[in-house]
Amino acid sequence: MKALSKVLRAKYVCMLREKVIAEKPLIESLFEKDWVVYAKRPFGGPKQVIEYLGRYTPKIAIGNHRLQEVNNEQTVFAYKDYKTGGAKKQTALIHAEFIRRFAMHIPPLRFVRIRHYRIVSSTWKRKKFKELRQCLQLQEIKPVVKIMLHKCPCCKAGTMRTIEVFGKCGPPKEYLFAVPRSTC
Repeated sequence: MKALSKVLRAKYVCMLREKVIAEKPLIESLFEKDWVVYAKRPFGGPKQVIEYLGRYTPKIAIGNHRLQEVNNEQTVFAYKDYKTGGAKKQTALIHAEFIRRFAMHIPPLRFVRIRHYRIVSSTWKRKKFKELRQCLQLQEIKPVVKIMLHKCPCCKAGTMRTIEVFGKCGPPKEYLFAVPRSTC
């Protein structure tokens, strides 16, 4: 693992030098600490590793935003058809088939998904991103448009006030199907 750690560090820093304009002390400081790489023997062989990485590294099985409709008979969801150049399509499956296909994406017992650590982890990004911008002398990108959340969407002049806050369960059913009425 030590050899793998050194090779990874050298290749990563080399690519960083090519892609990012940074001061030499910053780049050299990356060699001051040992990098830790953790890897296990693959289950199966190279083919299984490639299949696993392709399925589980970049995404989850299906996101909620792709679910279009769920009723008593079927589940309708959106997908990209790569056979037709990535065209967005919809398909409907009976619930048993949808669950069967979804369950195919559940990893086997003791099969751990790859997670992001250190520089690519979201915690690290939140803590160190500002510091990294300063080291690289990058300016902070500020939002151009400010959105007035309390402005009335109907008349664009009045101010909206909060009259009720719902709990974690969401609004009561009578609010879900109520017909909106304009007070403008």
